[in-house]
Amino acid sequence: MALVDDDRNILTTLSIALQAEGYATRVYSDGEAALAALQSNPPDLAVFDIKMPRMDGMELLQRLRADSDLPVIFLTSKDQEEDEEAGLAMGADDYIAKPFSQRLLLARIRAILRRAAPVEEGHDPAPGAPTAANGLIVRGRLSMDPARHQVTWDGDNVSLTVTEFLILEALAQRPGVIKSRNQLMDAAYPDDIFVDDRTVDSHIKRLRRKFRAVDPGFGAIETLYGAGYSFSDG
Repeated sequence: MALVDDDRNILTTLSIALQAEGYATRVYSDGEAALAALQSNPPDLAVFDIKMPRMDGMELLQRLRADSDLPVIFLTSKDQEEDEEAGLAMGADDYIAKPFSQRLLLARIRAILRRAAPVEEGHDPAPGAPTAANGLIVRGRLSMDPARHQVTWDGDNVSLTVTEFLILEALAQRPGVIKSRNQLMDAAYPDDIFVDDRTVDSHIKRLRRKFRAVDPGFGAIETLYGAGYSFSDG
């Protein structure tokens, strides 16, 4: 677990709390100090503050996302809504506004780590989940491999974060069926963890952007205004 924040008190407090839960932690006081270490020896998850000297959390995430899908939680100032939206659009898995409770942060961390854990070989898909015989989800030009967290579109790899993968998986399991924001939040954020509905909108925007990078005509994720989103495999 990596913690990146210029507030030494937060680093110390969170490190102690996480270690008490059994997590090994590494701490960094700014993004520049953290970048090389996270690239050469990535942890299971990282928690970034946004406002930091030398290299802030936004730039750190942007540079990491060039070649890494490391799960990231942003810590934001409560009055900086634009930071939350920008962070999610850049590929953060979650955000928590300061001041925050340690219990909430620990719950979010546990949820993301469970979602990021690889599926064991031989694990059966959920009853009724439409998959190929080998566990793949194949919908037209889309192929998803939950066991390996791999996604392709027309054979081209599309790199997704854990949250993006789970949202897409929820849509692709039932093509044409409209999923509300609440249903997509339940799929991506288990355990009754509260998440603002704009979080889902930001992840959907990033999903579309990633697929359009390999196919400019991508339009399989459809919006029904006021109702939610659906996946079209036609």
